[in-house]
Amino acid sequence: MVGYCQVVGFSTAIPVRVQLRLVGPALVVGVVSSLLFLALSAVAERLLHVLWHGLPEWLGLDGGSAWWTLLMLTVVGLVTGLIEWKIPYGPDPATRDLVSPPLPVRVLPGMALAACVMLAGGPSLGPENPIISINIGLAVALGARFAIAGQVWAGLAIAGTIGALFGTPVAAALMLSEAPAGPDAPPLWDRLFAPLVAAGAGAFTAQLFAGHGLALKTGDYVGGKFGDVLVAAAVAAVGALLGIAAVYAFPHVHRLFHRVAGAVPRLTLAGIVLGLLGMLGGQITLFKGLSEMQTLVGHAAAYTAGALALVLVVKVAALVISGAASFVGGHIFPGVFIGAALGLLAHALIPAVSATLAIASGILGVVLALTQQGWVSVFTALAVVPDLDLLPIVCLAVLPVWLLVAGRPAMLIKE
Repeated sequence: MVGYCQVVGFSTAIPVRVQLRLVGPALVVGVVSSLLFLALSAVAERLLHVLWHGLPEWLGLDGGSAWWTLLMLTVVGLVTGLIEWKIPYGPDPATRDLVSPPLPVRVLPGMALAACVMLAGGPSLGPENPIISINIGLAVALGARFAIAGQVWAGLAIAGTIGALFGTPVAAALMLSEAPAGPDAPPLWDRLFAPLVAAGAGAFTAQLFAGHGLALKTGDYVGGKFGDVLVAAAVAAVGALLGIAAVYAFPHVHRLFHRVAGAVPRLTLAGIVLGLLGMLGGQITLFKGLSEMQTLVGHAAAYTAGALALVLVVKVAALVISGAASFVGGHIFPGVFIGAALGLLAHALIPAVSATLAIASGILGVVLALTQQGWVSVFTALAVVPDLDLLPIVCLAVLPVWLLVAGRPAMLIKE
């Protein structure tokens, strides 16, 4: 995200008149970014309902069966391959970070179509990467006619979209705070002013239209004991190791799938493999993972430790394969599901461990390994388990885990 998260061009504090000049564009970009995210999500949800409920019901089949899972993932791989072949959606998604340079407008429709198919079809990726790319591309292209630098438009689009994705502008502020700043950069608050307006507008729009949020109902955390810090650090460390394993496996799996010539056979093969994984782990291991996480936590008593371990392993494998085969999507939301499943497994193995604490810690470790961003990982854990009593424990637990993940490669293929 380096240069694209910064409002640059000022060596001292940004004058108030300049900040005021950015309020209008920030509000517009924030609202539009959020509406585009909601529209993409709505189309994907409708398509998901058709593919997994309406179509099998019309055919007189069981949409929850293992064979339907295999069939659907195979078809989704085939269709995505056809989209990549006939309607290009830009560079290999496995080579693009959460925030990357703007793409030309001509590839954005293909990316939107591929993202909708992916979100509805079941590969284990989230919407964050494609929708941020789409919003950046549109904002930079449409904003080029105004006397405001393209980097500013990109920063506003990033902030607005992150605000919509997480349902709060705080996520955008924390992510922007981790972007490197040059020696002549303005004060942090000056750089955050306009992006926070965009993030607030994006978050409010998402809440207004969709009641969007990540929070789980896990029960209140009752603790505050010294041992809880050790438990949190241990669970987070295991989550980080899972994430690191996925990161190191990613380039090898990418290389393996890209030995298959052509997008159609490559993604069809990936769809078959994902379908087999879905047969093994159940449909709860498909899709981006947020509603599935709610279901898993809500019905945790129905899962044995062995069943939770199976779900966990299958979801990690599905995330790696989905991304490495170059389906369009992001890693954070599936990572949140993996962290929650790990927390439930820790609680199932050691009932004395608080499920609320373990879920937050698992999410912290997995997201930290996948993103290499400390603040974002802390925020994500507390957004999913919104209990302020966990804040000091999570902040302490992140410190040793950061030493474990610092300097590791990102889950990204470098061209």
